[in-house]
Amino acid sequence: MKPAPFGYADPRTLAEALEVLGREGEGAKVLAGGQSLLPLLSMRLAAPTTLVDINRVAGLDSIESGPDGVRVGALVRHARLLDDAAAAGVQPLLARATASVAHPAIRNRGTTVGSIAHADPSGEMTAVLALTGGSVTVATPAGRSAVGWQDFFVGPLETSVHGPAVVVDAFFPALAQRSGTAFAELSRRRGDYAVCGAGAVVTLDADRRVSAARTAYISVGLVPQVHDLTEAVAGRPVDTVDWAAAGALARTLVDPDTDLHASADYRRLLVGVLTERTLAAAALEATGRTP
Repeated sequence: MKPAPFGYADPRTLAEALEVLGREGEGAKVLAGGQSLLPLLSMRLAAPTTLVDINRVAGLDSIESGPDGVRVGALVRHARLLDDAAAAGVQPLLARATASVAHPAIRNRGTTVGSIAHADPSGEMTAVLALTGGSVTVATPAGRSAVGWQDFFVGPLETSVHGPAVVVDAFFPALAQRSGTAFAELSRRRGDYAVCGAGAVVTLDADRRVSAARTAYISVGLVPQVHDLTEAVAGRPVDTVDWAAAGALARTLVDPDTDLHASADYRRLLVGVLTERTLAAAALEATGRTP
């Protein structure tokens, strides 16, 4: 199919982009990488009156890594973030999850912030934003404001951002000391949307005992959720932890849906398996050893 007719604007400044969005109203959509939006247009699942292409807006293509975290601009492509060693050093989940995003051709064009703004619960970067406790910066005619991930995601393909607004960056807090991360997903074919995926963060205390264990999942709920599994493994020496206990707890906390790709029961089973694997790998990394 072909998209329905639409207008096109290519502003050179953020102020100009916001002016066009305000003038066109709810029918306008922001275009960055287009790897999520354009397929929806082609299938006529979305029919905006105007596409506002922000690719020529200056100042939205930076990656800033510091002791507090990583800030990713709205025009940063997945492939560029994947190759950024400084960002991976501050928050390793970024590279680990980005490597699982679709295919290289899509990573070369698609944007990390665009994926987050698309709010697809089967998208890797929505889960990473949640698991790291991140936020986005939203620009409106009134100025800029930070929106935490809990307030940003309100439903599948739906965020709390309305009216003339552009999500200009996403912020991922740095990994805590004595912590490790892991990410894994299962798909029918490599590059497809995952049937289930899991990201994990494990933190140890000074005696190498587990002090925190958290996970987030993809393709398991309507919005990203972070599950604290610490109670199943807290205080255990890292080399003696029964990670299966955390997997069993995780299965009781999720409420997956059945679709044509997998049943809810199968997804719940995968949650347990992937939880066990990712937590074990993250804990091993927290000790300074290679998973």
